Amino acid sequence: MRTELQDKLAGLNIVCLAGGVGGAKLAGGLAENLSSERLTIIVNTGDDFQHMGLTICPDLDTVTYTLAGVSNPQTGWGRVGESWVTIEEVNQLGGPSWFRLGDLDLATHLVRTQLLAEGQTLTETTQHLCAHLGIDVELLPMSDQPAPTMITTDNAVLAFQTWFVKERWQPIIREVNLPQDTLATLPVMRALERADIVLIAPSNPFVSIDPILNVYPIREMIMDLPRSVIAVSPIVGGKAVKGPAAKMMAEMGLSASAASVANYYGDLIDGFVIDQEDADDSQDISCETLVCDTIMHNKIDRSRMARDVLQFALNLAAR
Repeated sequence: MRTELQDKLAGLNIVCLAGGVGGAKLAGGLAENLSSERLTIIVNTGDDFQHMGLTICPDLDTVTYTLAGVSNPQTGWGRVGESWVTIEEVNQLGGPSWFRLGDLDLATHLVRTQLLAEGQTLTETTQHLCAHLGIDVELLPMSDQPAPTMITTDNAVLAFQTWFVKERWQPIIREVNLPQDTLATLPVMRALERADIVLIAPSNPFVSIDPILNVYPIREMIMDLPRSVIAVSPIVGGKAVKGPAAKMMAEMGLSASAASVANYYGDLIDGFVIDQEDADDSQDISCETLVCDTIMHNKIDRSRMARDVLQFALNLAAR
């Protein structure tokens, strides 16, 4: 049975920018509340890398597994029911086991790498994987070009996964370096051209969302085209819900607060969603603010969160 919110959303096109576990959760909630032909998820690929000859796309895979209902609910990433026989044997043989690939997860990387070697684009490869996992939402990598995020620390410039996984995001960050020549694909640009509402998931602003916005002309299109642009804070009570966002903000000279994230996005957004714990931050945010429960522990939470965000976006778009 259709809800009143779904009736109001009928005919509107929604685009969500996502990366990491928070992005995957909101994407999952949106997919549960919107018709598949009206929803597009654009995913960060700045953390993609080559490992043991395979093309690994961590954010794409996290979102894919969540939409397919096969993600690991304990970790938020990887596959449910995973086993680790192959990576344990890699370790036994003296191979690079610091990036732990589960056996089920490994199948994804093998198929992706093979399809890319055959000449398919990353977009086409993602469509292939989605089709075989039963996903009918349009899921798009931000670009078909490699666009590696690099992290400048006190001692070295590190590839993102080296800093994030191998070094467990402990080296102090001085700068996030993004490539300057990355272009969006036609499917991404078409999705943004027809977008009525753009949502920025509660993902790390610096290493999940900025890499997407850095791809030309994504930021420019978001500034000009949608009726409303809404971002959700990944910071709750001065801490990141998951990952290094709060630590990064402190090291980059920013206060670890929801207000800081809103101000970082600046004129790009029309509205900002913060958790109840951060209600006082609303007075320091210049755009319209929604205060609600932003924590998504399970499927019920993420569906409720998606409805709250969509209703907020509708209210702003109607003004």
